[in-house]
Amino acid sequence: MSVLSDAQWARIESLMPSSDGQRGRPFRDHRQVVEAIIYRYRCGIAWRDLPEGFGPWQTVWKRHRRFSADGTWDRIHARLLAEADAEGGIDWSVSVDSTINRAHQHATNLPRPPPSTWRLPQAPAGTQGAEPNDKNRGGRGTKPLKPVAPLLADGLRLEPSDHAIGRSRGGLSTKIHQLVDGTGLPLVVIVGAGQSGDSPVFAHLLAGLSVPRVGPGRPRSRPVAVLGDKAYSSRANRAMLRRRGIRAVIAEPSDQAGHRRRRGSAGGRPPAFDTDAYKGRNVVERSFNNVKQWRGLATRYDKLAIVYRGAAVLRAIVLWLRQ
Repeated sequence: MSVLSDAQWARIESLMPSSDGQRGRPFRDHRQVVEAIIYRYRCGIAWRDLPEGFGPWQTVWKRHRRFSADGTWDRIHARLLAEADAEGGIDWSVSVDSTINRAHQHATNLPRPPPSTWRLPQAPAGTQGAEPNDKNRGGRGTKPLKPVAPLLADGLRLEPSDHAIGRSRGGLSTKIHQLVDGTGLPLVVIVGAGQSGDSPVFAHLLAGLSVPRVGPGRPRSRPVAVLGDKAYSSRANRAMLRRRGIRAVIAEPSDQAGHRRRRGSAGGRPPAFDTDAYKGRNVVERSFNNVKQWRGLATRYDKLAIVYRGAAVLRAIVLWLRQ
C-alpha cells in the first residue's frame, strides 16, 4: 500500500535513523512505518484500526512517538527547507497565524492543571526557548510566558504540563501556530492550548525560524517581511521586527488606533501598513486548509502534544516533498 512515491521516499530515506548495530526483533522497514503514520492521520482512524498491510500498529505508534520526541521529523523538515532555500524555492515574505482544533475525548483523559490555571499562558510545544518581550506577556495580572527548552539532556523534547489542551468557548481544544513562506508552505510549527493568545507565541515562531545552508554559512533566520492579522499588532512585536530589520505588514486594530490618537503627539505616528502586500496573507489560511486535509490533525486524537505536533511537522514534510 504505497503512500509516498519512490522519488519522495528517496529524498528522506537517508535522513531516517539507522538501526545498524541494534539487537532485538527483526527491524521493520522505515518506509512502511512512515506511510502507515501518514495513512493514519490522513484518515483519522484509531491506531489499532490500521490495515494489516502496514504491520503491527504498536510498532507504528511507538516509532512515531520516538521520531516526534527525538527531533527526527524536525531534522527532515529542516533538511528539506535547506534544499529548497538553496534552489531559491522559499519566498521569504512570511505569514503567521493559528488555527484552533477540537480535542477528541480520547486526547483529553490525561492529568492537566486545574481549570483555574488554564487562563495563564502555557508554554507551547515545539518552542525554541526565545524569551518574549516584557510588554508582550499577556493581559493584566497574568504570569509571563515561560519558554520551553526544545531538548532535554538526552535529546528528547519536553511535553508541556497542560499537553497543549485548554478550555475555550467551544470546549477542550488545541491550536496549531504556523509560520509559512509566501507560497503557504510551513516553515515553523508550534502547538499550544486552544484558549491561548496568538501574540505571545509570535516571538517563539520567529525564534524557531532557522533554515540551514546546504553549504557553509549560518542558517537564515530573518525574513524580508512578516504578514499578520490584528492579533499580532502590539508595540512589542513591532519593536522586535524593527530591531531585526524585518518589515511588519500587520493590521492595526481600531482600539489601538483610538488609544494612539487620544494620546495626541505622545501617541506617535501610525504604523506603516502596506495594503497591497497584506493581500498575500491569505496563504497562511490556505495552508491550514491543506493541514486539515488530514483528519487526524483537524481533530486531535493524540494525548501527547509532542506526538500531535510531530504529525503536524510530518504534514509539512509531505507538503514540501510535493514541490
